[in-house]
Amino acid sequence: MSLASWFRWNEPPNRVSQRNPTEMVVETLMMELSWQTKQAEKQQRERENEYRKIKTGVDYGWLVSYPKQSYDISPGERLQLEDMCTKIHPSYCGPVILRFRQLVAEYEPEVQEVSRLFRSVLQEAAEKIKEEEEAKKLARQWNTKNKTSLSLTTFKSRSRISPFISDIKTISEDVERGTQPTRRVWSMPEFRNTK
Repeated sequence: MSLASWFRWNEPPNRVSQRNPTEMVVETLMMELSWQTKQAEKQQRERENEYRKIKTGVDYGWLVSYPKQSYDISPGERLQLEDMCTKIHPSYCGPVILRFRQLVAEYEPEVQEVSRLFRSVLQEAAEKIKEEEEAKKLARQWNTKNKTSLSLTTFKSRSRISPFISDIKTISEDVERGTQPTRRVWSMPEFRNTK
């Protein structure tokens, strides 16, 4: 047995596996949720310590040890959130994260409220995506209708229409022929149709 088999430097480097974009979006959004949950838990502990300091007047914060993460989302809720994340298009992943961070910073929610806030952001993004898809669908329908209607309007007829020469007899011509033209006042010029 050679020593080269023990070391892996002579093997070709493994390529990064090509993952589905939907999986990447779900993983990214769920990582953001867990990060914001941890941050909310940390802020909640800090608020409780401040309250304790004010109430007792003594700081025992150096004595307290906190668990790594005490709050966890239930498995059912996690699955629902992951399912909602699959409906988010990859191009919306960044804006969803930014909106979520903005709302967390604005409201400073309790740990239990973070997942509800995340759910509302996902619903808002899903509705926006749906509206844009409907708008694109209507635009495509409009474009196809326009193409067919334009093909009818570009049809050129062989007959030419001239507004000044007309062989079509109209009622007004017949009426004009039967009556004598009235004389105009001297100050007004007289226009006669000469044929």
